[in-house]
Amino acid sequence: MTKEWLIGALPPFILFLIYLGVNVDPLLFVALIAGLVYVLHRQGSLPVGKHKRKRYHEVNDTGVTFEDIGGLEKPKQELKEAIDFLKFDERARRYGIRPLKGILLTGPPGTGKTLMAKAAANYAEAAFVAASGSEFVEMYVGVGASRIRDLFKEVKQLALEKGLSRGVIFIDEIDAIGGKRDGRQQKEYDQTLNQLLTEMDGINTTEHPRLLIIAATNRVDMLDPALLRPGRFDRLIRVDLPDKRARKHILELHFRHKPLAGDVNLDEVAKDTYGLSGAQLESVANEAAIYAFRAEEKTINRKHIALAIEKVMLGEQTDKESTGEEKRRVAYHELGHAICSEVLRPCSVAQVVLVPRGGALGYVRQSPPQEQHLYTKSYLEEQIMICLAGAAAEEIYFGERSTGAKNDFDQALQCAQHMIETGLSRLGIVSVEHVPKGRLQEEMTFIIDQLFERTKQLLVEHDAVFRQAFDILMHEERLSGDAFRQLLNKYGKTKEIS
Repeated sequence: MTKEWLIGALPPFILFLIYLGVNVDPLLFVALIAGLVYVLHRQGSLPVGKHKRKRYHEVNDTGVTFEDIGGLEKPKQELKEAIDFLKFDERARRYGIRPLKGILLTGPPGTGKTLMAKAAANYAEAAFVAASGSEFVEMYVGVGASRIRDLFKEVKQLALEKGLSRGVIFIDEIDAIGGKRDGRQQKEYDQTLNQLLTEMDGINTTEHPRLLIIAATNRVDMLDPALLRPGRFDRLIRVDLPDKRARKHILELHFRHKPLAGDVNLDEVAKDTYGLSGAQLESVANEAAIYAFRAEEKTINRKHIALAIEKVMLGEQTDKESTGEEKRRVAYHELGHAICSEVLRPCSVAQVVLVPRGGALGYVRQSPPQEQHLYTKSYLEEQIMICLAGAAAEEIYFGERSTGAKNDFDQALQCAQHMIETGLSRLGIVSVEHVPKGRLQEEMTFIIDQLFERTKQLLVEHDAVFRQAFDILMHEERLSGDAFRQLLNKYGKTKEIS
Protein backbone atom coordinates (compact mmCIF):
# COMPACT_ATOMS: atom_id res chain seq x y z
CA MET A 1 0.00 0.00 0.00
CA THR A 2 2.86 2.38 0.85
CA LYS A 3 4.50 1.78 -2.56
CA GLU A 4 1.27 2.57 -4.45
CA TRP A 5 0.71 5.71 -2.31
CA LEU A 6 4.23 6.98 -3.11
CA ILE A 7 3.83 6.31 -6.85
CA GLY A 8 0.49 8.17 -6.87
CA ALA A 9 1.75 11.14 -4.84
CA LEU A 10 5.04 11.68 -6.71
CA PRO A 11 3.68 13.33 -9.93
CA PRO A 12 1.54 15.93 -8.10
CA PHE A 13 4.49 16.72 -5.83
CA ILE A 14 6.80 17.32 -8.80
CA LEU A 15 4.18 19.52 -10.49
CA PHE A 16 3.87 21.50 -7.26
CA LEU A 17 7.65 22.09 -7.15
CA ILE A 18 7.63 23.21 -10.79
CA TYR A 19 4.81 25.64 -9.93
CA LEU A 20 6.96 27.08 -7.10
CA GLY A 21 9.85 27.54 -9.57
CA VAL A 22 12.10 24.85 -8.10
CA ASN A 23 14.58 23.14 -10.50
CA VAL A 24 13.42 19.49 -10.48
CA ASP A 25 16.00 18.10 -12.96
CA PRO A 26 18.27 16.61 -10.25
CA LEU A 27 15.25 15.06 -8.55
CA LEU A 28 14.04 13.48 -11.80
CA PHE A 29 17.54 12.09 -12.47
CA VAL A 30 17.76 10.48 -9.02
CA ALA A 31 14.24 9.03 -9.41
CA LEU A 32 15.18 7.54 -12.79
CA ILE A 33 18.32 5.86 -11.40
CA ALA A 34 16.41 4.54 -8.38
CA GLY A 35 13.68 3.12 -10.62
CA LEU A 36 16.24 1.41 -12.89
CA VAL A 37 18.01 -0.19 -9.91
CA TYR A 38 14.67 -1.38 -8.52
CA VAL A 39 13.63 -2.99 -11.82
CA LEU A 40 16.98 -4.77 -12.27
CA HIS A 41 16.85 -6.02 -8.73
CA ARG A 42 13.31 -7.37 -9.18
CA GLN A 43 14.37 -9.21 -12.34
CA GLY A 44 17.27 -10.87 -10.52
CA SER A 45 19.85 -9.28 -12.82
CA LEU A 46 21.44 -7.16 -10.11
CA PRO A 47 22.93 -8.82 -7.03
CA VAL A 48 21.80 -6.17 -4.54
CA GLY A 49 21.09 -7.36 -1.03
CA LYS A 50 19.49 -10.75 -0.65
CA HIS A 51 19.01 -12.36 -4.07
CA LYS A 52 15.53 -13.90 -4.11
CA ARG A 53 14.62 -16.19 -6.97
CA LYS A 54 11.94 -18.71 -7.77
CA ARG A 55 12.46 -22.29 -6.74
CA TYR A 56 13.80 -24.73 -9.27
CA HIS A 57 11.34 -27.05 -10.95
CA GLU A 58 10.56 -30.05 -8.76
CA VAL A 59 10.08 -33.34 -10.53
CA ASN A 60 10.21 -35.85 -7.69
CA ASP A 61 6.48 -36.58 -8.13
CA THR A 62 6.55 -37.37 -11.88
CA GLY A 63 6.46 -41.13 -11.30
CA VAL A 64 9.30 -41.86 -13.76
CA THR A 65 10.97 -45.17 -12.93
CA PHE A 66 13.81 -47.14 -14.46
CA GLU A 67 11.21 -49.55 -15.87
CA ASP A 68 9.80 -46.66 -17.93
CA ILE A 69 13.14 -46.25 -19.74
CA GLY A 70 13.75 -48.57 -22.66
CA GLY A 71 17.16 -50.16 -23.11
CA LEU A 72 20.17 -48.65 -21.31
CA GLU A 73 20.49 -51.68 -19.04
CA LYS A 74 24.16 -51.11 -18.15
CA PRO A 75 23.80 -47.35 -17.48
CA LYS A 76 20.71 -48.03 -15.34
CA GLN A 77 22.58 -50.67 -13.38
CA GLU A 78 25.51 -48.33 -12.71
CA LEU A 79 23.22 -45.50 -11.64
CA LYS A 80 21.22 -47.78 -9.35
CA GLU A 81 24.45 -48.98 -7.73
CA ALA A 82 25.56 -45.40 -7.07
CA ILE A 83 22.22 -44.64 -5.45
CA ASP A 84 22.33 -47.83 -3.38
CA PHE A 85 25.45 -46.45 -1.68
CA LEU A 86 23.28 -43.46 -0.73
CA LYS A 87 20.22 -45.47 0.33
CA PHE A 88 22.01 -48.21 2.23
CA ASP A 89 24.80 -46.12 3.69
CA GLU A 90 25.16 -48.22 6.83
CA ARG A 91 25.83 -51.36 4.83
CA ALA A 92 28.18 -49.49 2.49
CA ARG A 93 30.07 -48.10 5.48
CA ARG A 94 30.75 -51.63 6.73
CA TYR A 95 32.63 -52.28 3.50
CA GLY A 96 34.49 -49.00 3.84
CA ILE A 97 32.74 -47.59 0.74
CA ARG A 98 32.66 -43.81 0.40
CA PRO A 99 29.29 -42.78 -1.10
CA LEU A 100 29.70 -41.22 -4.51
CA LYS A 101 29.28 -37.46 -4.73
CA GLY A 102 28.68 -36.96 -8.43
CA ILE A 103 27.51 -38.92 -11.48
CA LEU A 104 28.08 -37.53 -14.98
CA LEU A 105 25.80 -38.78 -17.75
CA THR A 106 27.21 -38.24 -21.21
CA GLY A 107 26.00 -39.19 -24.66
CA PRO A 108 24.22 -37.90 -27.77
CA PRO A 109 21.08 -35.74 -27.45
CA GLY A 110 17.80 -37.56 -26.94
CA THR A 111 19.24 -40.75 -25.43
CA GLY A 112 17.44 -40.38 -22.07
CA LYS A 113 19.89 -38.62 -19.75
CA THR A 114 17.22 -36.42 -18.12
CA LEU A 115 14.83 -39.38 -17.77
CA MET A 116 17.63 -41.33 -16.08
CA ALA A 117 18.09 -38.53 -13.55
CA LYS A 118 14.35 -38.38 -12.79
CA ALA A 119 14.17 -42.14 -12.37
CA ALA A 120 17.23 -42.01 -10.11
CA ALA A 121 15.51 -39.50 -7.82
CA ASN A 122 12.43 -41.72 -7.50
CA TYR A 123 14.56 -44.81 -6.93
CA ALA A 124 16.52 -42.99 -4.23
CA GLU A 125 13.32 -41.69 -2.57
CA ALA A 126 15.04 -38.33 -2.47
CA ALA A 127 14.19 -34.67 -2.78
CA PHE A 128 14.96 -33.67 -6.36
CA VAL A 129 15.71 -30.29 -7.88
CA ALA A 130 16.73 -29.70 -11.48
CA ALA A 131 18.44 -26.82 -13.24
CA SER A 132 20.03 -26.12 -16.59
CA GLY A 133 23.61 -24.89 -16.86
CA SER A 134 22.42 -21.80 -18.72
CA GLU A 135 20.46 -20.67 -15.62
CA PHE A 136 23.74 -19.86 -13.88
CA VAL A 137 25.26 -17.80 -16.69
CA GLU A 138 24.91 -14.04 -16.19
CA MET A 139 26.80 -10.97 -17.30
CA TYR A 140 27.06 -9.73 -13.71
CA VAL A 141 29.93 -11.19 -11.70
CA GLY A 142 28.82 -13.19 -8.68
CA VAL A 143 25.24 -13.96 -9.68
CA GLY A 144 26.03 -17.47 -11.02
CA ALA A 145 27.98 -18.38 -7.88
CA SER A 146 25.10 -17.13 -5.74
CA ARG A 147 22.65 -19.30 -7.66
CA ILE A 148 24.88 -22.37 -7.17
CA ARG A 149 24.77 -21.77 -3.41
CA ASP A 150 20.99 -21.32 -3.59
CA LEU A 151 20.63 -24.62 -5.44
CA PHE A 152 22.41 -26.60 -2.74
CA LYS A 153 20.48 -24.81 0.01
CA GLU A 154 17.22 -25.46 -1.79
CA VAL A 155 17.60 -29.22 -2.10
CA LYS A 156 18.44 -29.46 1.60
CA GLN A 157 15.44 -27.34 2.54
CA LEU A 158 13.15 -29.39 0.26
CA ALA A 159 14.39 -32.65 1.82
CA LEU A 160 13.69 -31.32 5.32
CA GLU A 161 10.22 -30.13 4.31
CA LYS A 162 9.36 -33.57 2.91
CA GLY A 163 10.99 -35.47 5.77
CA LEU A 164 13.56 -37.12 3.49
CA SER A 165 17.13 -38.03 4.35
CA ARG A 166 18.51 -37.75 0.80
CA GLY A 167 18.64 -35.14 -1.93
CA VAL A 168 19.51 -35.31 -5.62
CA ILE A 169 20.55 -32.29 -7.71
CA PHE A 170 20.37 -32.58 -11.49
CA ILE A 171 22.26 -30.08 -13.67
CA ASP A 172 21.53 -30.42 -17.38
CA GLU A 173 24.00 -29.13 -20.00
CA ILE A 174 26.68 -28.67 -17.36
CA ASP A 175 29.20 -27.71 -20.06
CA ALA A 176 27.61 -24.22 -19.98
CA ILE A 177 29.29 -23.58 -16.60
CA GLY A 178 31.89 -26.35 -16.41
CA GLY A 179 33.95 -25.60 -19.52
CA LYS A 180 37.74 -25.71 -19.46
CA ARG A 181 39.31 -22.63 -17.89
CA ASP A 182 41.86 -21.04 -20.19
CA GLY A 183 42.02 -17.52 -18.74
CA ARG A 184 40.19 -15.94 -21.69
CA GLN A 185 36.60 -16.37 -20.57
CA GLN A 186 34.63 -14.00 -18.35
CA LYS A 187 35.40 -13.90 -14.66
CA GLU A 188 31.74 -14.78 -14.01
CA TYR A 189 32.23 -18.23 -15.57
CA ASP A 190 35.28 -18.92 -13.39
CA GLN A 191 33.48 -17.85 -10.22
CA THR A 192 30.45 -20.01 -11.02
CA LEU A 193 32.59 -23.09 -11.69
CA ASN A 194 34.72 -22.46 -8.61
CA GLN A 195 31.58 -22.23 -6.48
CA LEU A 196 30.30 -25.54 -7.87
CA LEU A 197 33.65 -27.21 -7.11
CA THR A 198 33.60 -25.77 -3.59
CA GLU A 199 30.06 -26.98 -2.92
CA MET A 200 30.90 -30.48 -4.15
CA ASP A 201 34.02 -30.59 -2.00
CA GLY A 202 31.86 -29.53 0.94
CA ILE A 203 29.47 -32.47 0.60
CA ASN A 204 29.98 -34.54 3.74
CA THR A 205 29.06 -38.20 3.78
CA THR A 206 27.74 -37.86 7.34
CA GLU A 207 25.67 -34.72 6.86
CA HIS A 208 21.89 -34.71 6.82
CA PRO A 209 20.43 -34.80 4.26
CA ARG A 210 23.02 -36.61 2.13
CA LEU A 211 23.41 -35.26 -1.39
CA LEU A 212 24.15 -36.72 -4.82
CA ILE A 213 24.89 -34.57 -7.86
CA ILE A 214 23.85 -35.86 -11.29
CA ALA A 215 24.87 -33.87 -14.37
CA ALA A 216 24.40 -34.38 -18.10
CA THR A 217 26.29 -33.24 -21.17
CA ASN A 218 26.93 -34.32 -24.75
CA ARG A 219 30.31 -32.53 -24.79
CA VAL A 220 32.34 -34.18 -22.06
CA ASP A 221 35.54 -33.21 -23.90
CA MET A 222 34.80 -29.55 -23.10
CA LEU A 223 34.62 -29.99 -19.31
CA ASP A 224 37.30 -28.72 -16.96
CA PRO A 225 39.53 -31.55 -15.59
CA ALA A 226 38.99 -30.28 -12.03
CA LEU A 227 35.30 -31.18 -12.39
CA LEU A 228 36.00 -34.73 -13.52
CA ARG A 229 38.47 -35.81 -10.88
CA PRO A 230 37.50 -38.50 -8.31
CA GLY A 231 35.82 -37.00 -5.29
CA ARG A 232 33.66 -34.74 -7.44
CA PHE A 233 32.16 -36.55 -10.40
CA ASP A 234 33.22 -40.04 -9.39
CA ARG A 235 31.59 -41.86 -12.27
CA LEU A 236 31.10 -41.10 -15.92
CA ILE A 237 28.20 -43.11 -17.34
CA ARG A 238 27.93 -43.29 -21.11
CA VAL A 239 24.34 -43.17 -22.40
CA ASP A 240 24.69 -44.26 -26.03
CA LEU A 241 22.26 -44.60 -28.90
CA PRO A 242 20.15 -47.75 -28.43
CA ASP A 243 20.97 -51.00 -30.23
CA LYS A 244 18.30 -53.09 -31.95
CA ARG A 245 17.11 -54.86 -28.78
CA ALA A 246 16.93 -51.57 -26.88
CA ARG A 247 15.08 -49.91 -29.78
CA LYS A 248 12.46 -52.66 -29.68
CA HIS A 249 12.00 -52.15 -25.94
CA ILE A 250 11.65 -48.37 -26.41
CA LEU A 251 9.13 -48.85 -29.22
CA GLU A 252 7.11 -51.26 -27.07
CA LEU A 253 6.92 -48.63 -24.34
CA HIS A 254 5.78 -45.88 -26.71
CA PHE A 255 3.26 -48.02 -28.61
CA ARG A 256 1.74 -49.68 -25.53
CA HIS A 257 -1.14 -47.19 -25.27
CA LYS A 258 -1.65 -46.82 -29.04
CA PRO A 259 -3.96 -48.92 -31.28
CA LEU A 260 -1.31 -50.93 -33.10
CA ALA A 261 -2.38 -53.23 -35.94
CA GLY A 262 -1.79 -56.94 -35.36
CA ASP A 263 0.46 -57.35 -38.42
CA VAL A 264 3.01 -54.80 -37.21
CA ASN A 265 6.30 -56.46 -36.23
CA LEU A 266 8.26 -54.23 -33.86
CA ASP A 267 11.39 -56.33 -34.53
CA GLU A 268 11.28 -55.10 -38.13
CA VAL A 269 10.57 -51.54 -37.01
CA ALA A 270 13.57 -51.69 -34.65
CA LYS A 271 15.73 -52.88 -37.54
CA ASP A 272 14.50 -50.05 -39.80
CA THR A 273 15.20 -47.37 -37.16
CA TYR A 274 18.96 -47.95 -36.94
CA GLY A 275 20.76 -44.89 -35.56
CA LEU A 276 17.70 -43.23 -33.99
CA SER A 277 17.76 -42.02 -30.39
CA GLY A 278 15.09 -42.71 -27.79
CA ALA A 279 13.56 -39.28 -28.35
CA GLN A 280 13.40 -39.91 -32.10
CA LEU A 281 11.76 -43.31 -31.54
CA GLU A 282 9.11 -41.62 -29.41
CA SER A 283 8.57 -39.21 -32.28
CA VAL A 284 8.21 -42.15 -34.71
CA ALA A 285 5.43 -43.62 -32.55
CA ASN A 286 3.71 -40.25 -32.26
CA GLU A 287 3.99 -39.43 -35.98
CA ALA A 288 2.66 -42.88 -36.90
CA ALA A 289 -0.38 -42.23 -34.72
CA ILE A 290 -0.83 -38.85 -36.42
CA TYR A 291 -0.76 -40.49 -39.88
CA ALA A 292 -3.42 -42.99 -38.73
CA PHE A 293 -5.51 -40.16 -37.27
CA ARG A 294 -5.20 -38.19 -40.51
CA ALA A 295 -6.32 -41.20 -42.56
CA GLU A 296 -9.18 -41.85 -40.10
CA GLU A 297 -8.10 -45.47 -39.63
CA LYS A 298 -8.76 -47.37 -36.43
CA THR A 299 -5.28 -48.84 -36.06
CA ILE A 300 -1.69 -47.86 -36.79
CA ASN A 301 -0.42 -50.07 -39.61
CA ARG A 302 2.96 -50.65 -41.24
CA LYS A 303 2.45 -47.93 -43.85
CA HIS A 304 1.90 -45.30 -41.14
CA ILE A 305 5.05 -46.41 -39.33
CA ALA A 306 7.12 -46.38 -42.54
CA LEU A 307 6.00 -42.83 -43.30
CA ALA A 308 6.76 -41.80 -39.71
CA ILE A 309 10.28 -43.24 -39.91
CA GLU A 310 10.96 -41.34 -43.13
CA LYS A 311 9.63 -38.11 -41.63
CA VAL A 312 11.76 -38.38 -38.49
CA MET A 313 14.88 -39.35 -40.45
CA LEU A 314 14.57 -36.97 -43.39
CA GLY A 315 11.97 -34.34 -42.57
CA GLU A 316 8.53 -33.51 -43.92
CA GLN A 317 7.56 -34.19 -47.52
CA THR A 318 7.98 -31.03 -49.61
CA ASP A 319 6.17 -29.56 -52.62
CA LYS A 320 9.27 -29.34 -54.79
CA GLU A 321 8.47 -30.15 -58.40
CA SER A 322 11.31 -31.66 -60.42
CA THR A 323 11.58 -31.38 -64.18
CA GLY A 324 11.44 -34.59 -66.21
CA GLU A 325 15.20 -34.53 -66.69
CA GLU A 326 15.83 -33.95 -62.95
CA LYS A 327 13.49 -36.75 -61.95
CA ARG A 328 15.23 -39.23 -64.26
CA ARG A 329 18.63 -38.13 -62.93
CA VAL A 330 17.49 -38.52 -59.32
CA ALA A 331 16.05 -41.98 -60.10
CA TYR A 332 19.35 -43.23 -61.53
CA HIS A 333 21.25 -41.53 -58.68
CA GLU A 334 19.24 -43.29 -55.96
CA LEU A 335 19.26 -46.62 -57.79
CA GLY A 336 23.06 -46.35 -57.91
CA HIS A 337 23.15 -46.08 -54.12
CA ALA A 338 20.66 -48.95 -53.73
CA ILE A 339 22.41 -51.37 -56.12
CA CYS A 340 25.85 -50.77 -54.65
CA SER A 341 24.54 -51.09 -51.08
CA GLU A 342 22.61 -54.28 -51.77
CA VAL A 343 25.44 -55.96 -53.70
CA LEU A 344 28.08 -55.17 -51.07
CA ARG A 345 25.80 -55.60 -48.04
CA PRO A 346 22.84 -57.87 -48.83
CA CYS A 347 19.48 -57.04 -47.22
CA SER A 348 20.59 -53.50 -46.33
CA VAL A 349 18.10 -51.55 -48.48
CA ALA A 350 14.73 -50.85 -46.84
CA GLN A 351 13.26 -48.53 -49.48
CA VAL A 352 14.09 -46.49 -52.58
CA VAL A 353 11.96 -43.35 -52.83
CA LEU A 354 11.60 -40.71 -55.54
CA VAL A 355 9.56 -38.24 -53.45
CA PRO A 356 11.11 -34.93 -52.25
CA ARG A 357 11.49 -34.92 -48.47
CA GLY A 358 13.47 -32.49 -46.36
CA GLY A 359 16.29 -31.19 -48.56
CA ALA A 360 16.46 -34.28 -50.77
CA LEU A 361 14.71 -34.92 -54.09
CA GLY A 362 14.91 -38.67 -53.46
CA TYR A 363 16.57 -41.05 -51.03
CA VAL A 364 17.46 -44.63 -50.16
CA ARG A 365 16.53 -45.69 -46.63
CA GLN A 366 18.92 -48.34 -45.35
CA SER A 367 18.73 -50.75 -42.43
CA PRO A 368 22.05 -52.53 -41.85
CA PRO A 369 21.65 -56.32 -41.42
CA GLN A 370 23.93 -56.16 -38.38
CA GLU A 371 25.17 -53.33 -36.19
CA GLN A 372 28.91 -52.81 -35.93
CA HIS A 373 31.13 -50.84 -33.58
CA LEU A 374 34.50 -51.70 -35.13
CA TYR A 375 35.19 -51.07 -38.81
CA THR A 376 37.76 -52.77 -41.02
CA LYS A 377 39.44 -51.25 -44.06
CA SER A 378 37.19 -53.20 -46.43
CA TYR A 379 34.06 -52.05 -44.56
CA LEU A 380 35.05 -48.39 -44.83
CA GLU A 381 35.91 -48.83 -48.50
CA GLU A 382 32.47 -50.32 -49.11
CA GLN A 383 30.90 -47.39 -47.28
CA ILE A 384 32.77 -44.96 -49.53
CA MET A 385 31.63 -46.87 -52.61
CA ILE A 386 27.98 -46.68 -51.48
CA CYS A 387 28.37 -42.91 -51.01
CA LEU A 388 29.94 -42.49 -54.46
CA ALA A 389 27.47 -44.75 -56.27
CA GLY A 390 24.90 -42.02 -56.91
CA ALA A 391 27.37 -39.75 -58.67
CA ALA A 392 28.86 -42.74 -60.53
CA ALA A 393 25.41 -43.68 -61.85
CA GLU A 394 24.86 -40.11 -63.08
CA GLU A 395 28.20 -40.18 -64.88
CA ILE A 396 27.40 -43.52 -66.54
CA TYR A 397 23.92 -42.63 -67.79
CA PHE A 398 24.14 -38.85 -68.25
CA GLY A 399 27.82 -38.31 -69.01
CA GLU A 400 28.36 -35.87 -66.12
CA ARG A 401 27.67 -35.44 -62.43
CA SER A 402 25.41 -32.88 -60.70
CA THR A 403 25.51 -30.86 -57.48
CA GLY A 404 23.14 -33.36 -55.85
CA ALA A 405 26.10 -35.51 -54.87
CA LYS A 406 27.65 -32.92 -52.51
CA ASN A 407 26.47 -34.55 -49.27
CA ASP A 408 27.54 -37.95 -50.58
CA PHE A 409 31.04 -36.64 -51.28
CA ASP A 410 31.22 -35.08 -47.80
CA GLN A 411 30.45 -38.47 -46.22
CA ALA A 412 32.93 -40.24 -48.48
CA LEU A 413 35.68 -37.79 -47.53
CA GLN A 414 34.91 -38.27 -43.83
CA CYS A 415 35.30 -42.03 -44.25
CA ALA A 416 38.58 -41.55 -46.15
CA GLN A 417 39.88 -39.25 -43.42
CA HIS A 418 38.88 -41.82 -40.80
CA MET A 419 40.88 -44.47 -42.69
CA ILE A 420 43.96 -42.24 -42.60
CA GLU A 421 43.53 -41.39 -38.90
CA THR A 422 43.22 -45.07 -37.95
CA GLY A 423 46.24 -46.25 -39.95
CA LEU A 424 44.26 -47.97 -42.72
CA SER A 425 45.73 -46.01 -45.65
CA ARG A 426 49.02 -46.14 -47.59
CA LEU A 427 50.47 -43.65 -45.07
CA GLY A 428 50.39 -46.32 -42.37
CA ILE A 429 50.16 -45.40 -38.70
CA VAL A 430 50.65 -41.64 -38.57
CA SER A 431 49.79 -38.62 -36.48
CA VAL A 432 47.55 -36.55 -38.75
CA GLU A 433 48.73 -33.35 -37.07
CA HIS A 434 52.28 -33.96 -38.30
CA VAL A 435 51.38 -34.88 -41.90
CA PRO A 436 51.45 -31.94 -44.36
CA LYS A 437 47.95 -30.98 -45.48
CA GLY A 438 48.93 -31.43 -49.12
CA ARG A 439 49.97 -35.02 -48.43
CA LEU A 440 46.71 -35.74 -46.62
CA GLN A 441 44.68 -34.33 -49.49
CA GLU A 442 46.71 -36.38 -51.97
CA GLU A 443 46.00 -39.60 -50.05
CA MET A 444 42.29 -38.84 -49.70
CA THR A 445 42.07 -38.11 -53.44
CA PHE A 446 43.82 -41.42 -54.21
CA ILE A 447 41.36 -43.37 -52.03
CA ILE A 448 38.30 -41.65 -53.53
CA ASP A 449 39.44 -41.91 -57.16
CA GLN A 450 40.37 -45.59 -56.85
CA LEU A 451 37.03 -46.50 -55.26
CA PHE A 452 35.07 -44.34 -57.71
CA GLU A 453 36.35 -46.46 -60.61
CA ARG A 454 35.50 -49.68 -58.75
CA THR A 455 32.01 -48.32 -58.12
CA LYS A 456 31.44 -47.49 -61.79
CA GLN A 457 32.55 -50.99 -62.78
CA LEU A 458 30.10 -52.56 -60.32
CA LEU A 459 27.20 -50.45 -61.59
CA VAL A 460 27.94 -51.14 -65.28
CA GLU A 461 27.71 -54.86 -64.53
CA HIS A 462 24.17 -54.32 -63.17
CA ASP A 463 22.81 -52.31 -66.08
CA ALA A 464 19.82 -54.66 -66.49
CA VAL A 465 18.73 -53.95 -62.89
CA PHE A 466 18.92 -50.22 -63.58
CA ARG A 467 16.64 -50.58 -66.61
CA GLN A 468 14.01 -52.66 -64.83
CA ALA A 469 14.00 -50.73 -61.54
CA PHE A 470 14.03 -47.33 -63.29
CA ASP A 471 10.68 -47.91 -65.00
CA ILE A 472 9.03 -49.03 -61.75
CA LEU A 473 10.49 -46.16 -59.75
CA MET A 474 9.44 -43.51 -62.26
CA HIS A 475 5.88 -44.88 -62.26
CA GLU A 476 5.43 -45.83 -58.58
CA GLU A 477 7.91 -43.29 -57.05
CA ARG A 478 8.61 -45.88 -54.34
CA LEU A 479 10.30 -49.29 -54.37
CA SER A 480 10.38 -51.50 -51.29
CA GLY A 481 13.51 -53.31 -50.25
CA ASP A 482 11.97 -56.74 -50.87
CA ALA A 483 10.77 -55.79 -54.37
CA PHE A 484 14.18 -54.33 -55.18
CA ARG A 485 15.95 -57.50 -54.04
CA GLN A 486 13.70 -59.59 -56.29
CA LEU A 487 14.76 -57.47 -59.28
CA LEU A 488 18.42 -57.75 -58.27
CA ASN A 489 18.22 -61.53 -57.93
CA LYS A 490 16.48 -61.85 -61.30
CA TYR A 491 18.51 -59.42 -63.42
CA GLY A 492 21.68 -58.75 -61.47
CA LYS A 493 25.07 -60.36 -61.12
CA THR A 494 26.00 -61.79 -57.77
CA LYS A 495 29.76 -61.59 -57.98
CA GLU A 496 31.43 -58.71 -56.19
CA ILE A 497 34.24 -56.56 -57.50
CA SER A 498 37.69 -57.21 -56.13
